Amino acid sequence: MADDEFTDIHGKPLSLEYRFHSSFCREFIVSAPKVSLLKVMVYTCTVWLFAYAVFFVTENTAVLSAAILVTLVGMMLHIHFIKIDHETLLIIGSLGIQVSASYASGRESTTFIEMSRIKDIVINEAIYMQRVIYYLCILVKEPANPDSVSNVVPLFQSSKPRLNCLIKVYRSCQEILGQS
Repeated sequence: MADDEFTDIHGKPLSLEYRFHSSFCREFIVSAPKVSLLKVMVYTCTVWLFAYAVFFVTENTAVLSAAILVTLVGMMLHIHFIKIDHETLLIIGSLGIQVSASYASGRESTTFIEMSRIKDIVINEAIYMQRVIYYLCILVKEPANPDSVSNVVPLFQSSKPRLNCLIKVYRSCQEILGQS
């Protein structure tokens, strides 16, 4: 078990924690920083100041009520559906790969891919916002033709770690895939 400091593609800090449960089982957890209280306060104050300016002009109290409701519902939706605290990749050599995402609200999303369906794990590159980024993905075999790829499952979609973090995870995954 180790804990290293990495950054995402935007330069924000990430941490990669990896656990070696056995020679055939490893777990990787990429964690993003918690929700910033300062950022929440800035967004809330901006919306409320705008609502107060509209209220000042229109003298309609429904504007202030709507602003409060919109910010509260917006924060709840952001925490429950968008803000991911950490993403987990659990690879078990004889069984498969489990990919999980834990949201700030406590909700979890999990996907499991059987080892017989996995063709390979690769680092791919893409053009994102006028720059080249790298991402780790699982190549899933097509059931009818095992030599071709039917699906590509990207990993760590929310955290978007940089290449140095992806290489660490990739090498460890390739060790396990090589033993299977």
